[in-house]
Amino acid sequence: MPAPLQTIRRSLLVLSAALSSLALTAPVALAAPTPGSSATPTATPPANMSSVGGARLGLAGTQVNLTSGVPVLPKDVTARSWIVSDAESGAVLAAHNAHWRLPPASTLKMLFADTVMPKFPRTTEHKVVPSDLAGMGAGSSVVPIKEGESYTVHDLWLGVFLRSGNDAVHVLSHMYGGVDKTVADMNTHAQDLQALDTHVVTPDGYDEPGQVSSAYDLTLFARSGLQKKDFREYCSTVSAKFPGGTTKQKGKSVRGTFDIRNTNRLLSGDADVSVYPGIAGVKNGNTTNAGATFTGVAERGGKVLLVTVMKPEKKEHNEVYKEAAKILDWGFQADGKVQPVGELVPPKNVPQASAQPGATASGEAGGDTSTKPAASGPASAAASEDEGSSGVGIALAVAGGLLVLLAAGVFLVNRRWPLPDLVRRRRP
Repeated sequence: MPAPLQTIRRSLLVLSAALSSLALTAPVALAAPTPGSSATPTATPPANMSSVGGARLGLAGTQVNLTSGVPVLPKDVTARSWIVSDAESGAVLAAHNAHWRLPPASTLKMLFADTVMPKFPRTTEHKVVPSDLAGMGAGSSVVPIKEGESYTVHDLWLGVFLRSGNDAVHVLSHMYGGVDKTVADMNTHAQDLQALDTHVVTPDGYDEPGQVSSAYDLTLFARSGLQKKDFREYCSTVSAKFPGGTTKQKGKSVRGTFDIRNTNRLLSGDADVSVYPGIAGVKNGNTTNAGATFTGVAERGGKVLLVTVMKPEKKEHNEVYKEAAKILDWGFQADGKVQPVGELVPPKNVPQASAQPGATASGEAGGDTSTKPAASGPASAAASEDEGSSGVGIALAVAGGLLVLLAAGVFLVNRRWPLPDLVRRRRP
């Protein structure tokens, strides 16, 4: 047997023995205490949650392996649900009520974009009619979009990601075939992604009875969306010029523009929140029922992490971003040291690299040994900027160079779903 395979086999045997020993002698030690939120009836997760991605992820409370050398989790995280994971390997580093089904707010727009974006070229133009804007919820966030004006698909996606415009979502939904078709296809796509906690009622994330998702599922949506170049561009764009209304000036029709800025405060900053080093998206949300929700992706030192935070109990301004930043900080310190508590499962139609013996895509026993082809060459460092928009960039650069994605192989715990040219590292 070649030496590398002997080493991998030996590591697997040691890992299996260690886990068996822990399961027999100290299973409670694998879970950390629930962080700071009060256990009121409205803040208590259900007794039975999904175990997609691993049994630990279906348990209530914080799941993390705090062994020697692993930093302690931040103690002032109050979110009802959160998860931090390696965006490429899919390893879940730690989680808290990861499968709690909660209202998602506008983070659901990640699933909307991942479903609808492949349908239209970005240069497609559409003239808005009144029916395009019908049916939006009262008090919806808007870009705003003007009836009777024409917009490119590129304009509309900037409105979705930067201003979380429900009006832009509804226009794109009507272009796609109507709100009902869009919702149906979003639900189908969620199933294909194995995001089984999610039920879509509206394409924009507006509060509606029965509309739910989870921190785990929102992370799956982000990870899937980040496979798409346009998605990566829009979610990392800080500011852009957006078409305004047409007016008459000296007998000529003139159409002006106005500035829009991303409401993701870890990307654009705010008075009490600094731009997070390495941040590159993804999407934020806030409604009455959902509270504040956020999914973000960031790169540091060649590692790319995803974080999702849902409904902090602490009501301070921008609290969801502050807690997300703390969890990301921990994740970058812990990645490579902490034993994962689960995995981000791949979509049903994505072939995967071999994984832990006896593990299937859902983390249960079964023995899937399919392989994922190697990444097709290094990612491009060129970051295109379209007229009227200012993006953080597209390609993932590390120390002025490129992060070359590894070919798929044997991974001790998680299947690898390589992200291509994910994002250019954001420099302060």
